[in-house]
Amino acid sequence: YHGFNAYDISLPREPKLLSSVVCPGGQGDVSVIGNLLIMSVEQTRGRLDCGLQGVAEPESEERFRGIRIFDISDFRMPIQVGAVQTCRGSHTHTVVTDPDDAGNLYIYGSGTSSVRPGEELDGCYDESPFENPESALFRIDVIQIPVNDPASARVVNRPTVFSDPASGVIAGLWEGGDHGPGTQTTRETNQCHDITAYPEVGLAAGACSGNGILLDISDPVNPTRVAEVIDPGFAYWHSATFSNDGRKVVFTDEWGGGSRPRCRASDPITWGADAIYDIVDNEMQFRSYFKMPAPQTDQENCVAHNGSLIPVPGRDIMVQAWYQGGISVFDFSDSSNPQEIAFFDRGPVDAEELILGGYWSAYWFEGLIYGTEIARGFDVLELMPSDYLSENEIAAASLRSAGGTFNAQRQQQHIWPAEPVVALAYLDQLQRSEVVSPDRATDLSSALSDAQDRLNEAVSDERVAGKLRSLAVAFDTEAESLRGRTRDRFEMLSDSLEAIADRL
Repeated sequence: YHGFNAYDISLPREPKLLSSVVCPGGQGDVSVIGNLLIMSVEQTRGRLDCGLQGVAEPESEERFRGIRIFDISDFRMPIQVGAVQTCRGSHTHTVVTDPDDAGNLYIYGSGTSSVRPGEELDGCYDESPFENPESALFRIDVIQIPVNDPASARVVNRPTVFSDPASGVIAGLWEGGDHGPGTQTTRETNQCHDITAYPEVGLAAGACSGNGILLDISDPVNPTRVAEVIDPGFAYWHSATFSNDGRKVVFTDEWGGGSRPRCRASDPITWGADAIYDIVDNEMQFRSYFKMPAPQTDQENCVAHNGSLIPVPGRDIMVQAWYQGGISVFDFSDSSNPQEIAFFDRGPVDAEELILGGYWSAYWFEGLIYGTEIARGFDVLELMPSDYLSENEIAAASLRSAGGTFNAQRQQQHIWPAEPVVALAYLDQLQRSEVVSPDRATDLSSALSDAQDRLNEAVSDERVAGKLRSLAVAFDTEAESLRGRTRDRFEMLSDSLEAIADRL
């Protein structure tokens, strides 16, 4: 809430602080793309000059609420090079790119605070949309940033993504309140907390206070809602994560705002949890809930919070922060039956009283988990092999795919390279499911070991390549008689073997 820190993680087990930028203004959500860092600013104390003195006047030209843009060509000395004012500020934001418009970046700004006076920023209206259709409520901001001239960034659209398509009323989704006896009180849908964009599939998922929504972002300047869902157990739709293939989405519910104990044995297992949906023809179909299974104490603030995919080939796995509930890793490959497969928990900050703390976020990046612990600092964690996750699966997930940059709200499709460890990860999954014979597993392991040796030596080998192709055909043929996830894994293994053979 006071700025941002930059760390050098080139030696991840020895992270080093590079810089601390003091620039108050709220939560300070950040994204990095190229040499630019984007920062959200929402609080009324924010100033254009990043000053500490705040702004006392109710209207002031010195106040800043919106999106800051920093040049991070030298991360040791970030320089603010742009600032875009918005009516509600920005609690979070999302970077969206357009393959047909390489000269510009687009930012979806999500403001969750009050609307500033029109006297301070022209065009900001706090009235109900039924009284004033130009209300700043029930909108998101679309900001265009010219890559070569970030100082000229500006708002180019304020789409009404919650509107009723039949009537045109912009307040068209959940009105707020409970859903009947025994249900949760859910916030009104007049804002998005997080929007997660997945440009490769042309969609974004919005966790929007009272609803989860899907947006078509094929035209980044004009996102349009294509689907929405509601849940009688959700208090506040907080964040969203797609599966790598874009056929599932996980929404989180921040019941209690993150400062309260919501993971006790007495708390409903479906409240303050994740809701998992399959995406079928751009519609969301509910499948299940997931909540970290270990009961927490009254002294531990705990609820579903920020996380990311762990890109294990052949599986849908997510790492997620639960404040003082710790970090949970769960498998949602079967969207109707998610299972925790790993965890890390420091325990309460204080055993006698609730002191705000715990993991605000947990993100996977190039083989490790990076956790931001509110009270106890910045943690780097390593996954350990177990009965639920093999050494090969962890190694395959650690292979670089997305160009060395990670932004939680801008998912990039992970494409696994043609490496033997990827095929071995698929093999481990088939063996875990007991759908491949020991003899065939041994035969494949031996062929992949030979392939790895040849690749290490940088030499071709038609014999090994031929063996891999023969095995690929066998697995592909067998896949024709199978169904579901098992069939998918047989086919993915076959494709992987063919790709490795091509390298030999």
